[in-house]
Amino acid sequence: MISLDDVERAARTIAGRVHRTPLLGSASLSERIGTPAFLKAELFQRTGSFKVRGALNRLAELSDEERARGVITISAGNHAQAVAWAAREQGLDALVVMWQGADALKVAATRGYGATVDQEADGPGSAFARLDVLHAETGRTLVHPFNDPAVMAGQGTVALEILEDCEPDVVVVSVGGGGLVSGVVTAVKGRRPDARVIGVEPELSTALHDALEAGHSVPVTPRSAADALSAPFAGDNAVKIGTALGLESVLVTEDELFDAFRWVYGRTKLAAELGAVAGVAALLTGKVVVEPGQRVVAVVSGGNIAPKQAAAILGS
Repeated sequence: MISLDDVERAARTIAGRVHRTPLLGSASLSERIGTPAFLKAELFQRTGSFKVRGALNRLAELSDEERARGVITISAGNHAQAVAWAAREQGLDALVVMWQGADALKVAATRGYGATVDQEADGPGSAFARLDVLHAETGRTLVHPFNDPAVMAGQGTVALEILEDCEPDVVVVSVGGGGLVSGVVTAVKGRRPDARVIGVEPELSTALHDALEAGHSVPVTPRSAADALSAPFAGDNAVKIGTALGLESVLVTEDELFDAFRWVYGRTKLAAELGAVAGVAALLTGKVVVEPGQRVVAVVSGGNIAPKQAAAILGS
């Protein structure tokens, strides 16, 4: 478990090295759902997503011996880029496990930041097995994308900024493996215990939703087009935190994600990833109901979408 103190300590650790991203009021969304609505535009963060917050916080913990051995991680793309960038900034060697079929632009960006990319695995599930092999062979320090307490605390700094700007009653967060939403719910509940935090996943990628129902992490086969939400399981720490703090969970369909992508692009001019608009999708469809007068924030958490995918969705 992580605490509000951990998140606040992470904020001090990464201060000056990340952007403070804007909280944007949305008149269109407010009118649509009948209450004040805001978008936390985390797609403007360094490397295009919130992931750099957790990566920087984790790398700050490394000993000199660990720094000399380098780091290893696994990711569909956003965490990969974040660890690669953070490692380069600190003069560390990084090895990133991705998989065949991963977004080519995210792979290229990860390499561009100086990391070595391994794509031997044929999918997310086998990629974690590949990670275990390389971790054991190389002796590198693992920077887990969603189950490391330091990473989770770093991601929670998103919520500290929201709390300073808005005092939200409801915060809606896209979910993959659960690292971001765990940090967010920890920070929000630590300062506003009555506020609701809701994780949103695609119906075709239900790692945390299924884990919360089961009471423990369970394997899933992610099939959503939202590749940033393609975790094959949720972190055990995320399940514990979500259960303890009353995290709510809802699912959205692929068509609802596509509609939300078009809505965000057309109404707010934000070129967000498909996975980043899951929270907006839940609000637009009424799957998250907010009482009139309550302030709701949807975290728009990534902006590394492939132009071909964006064009295909916009043109459909």
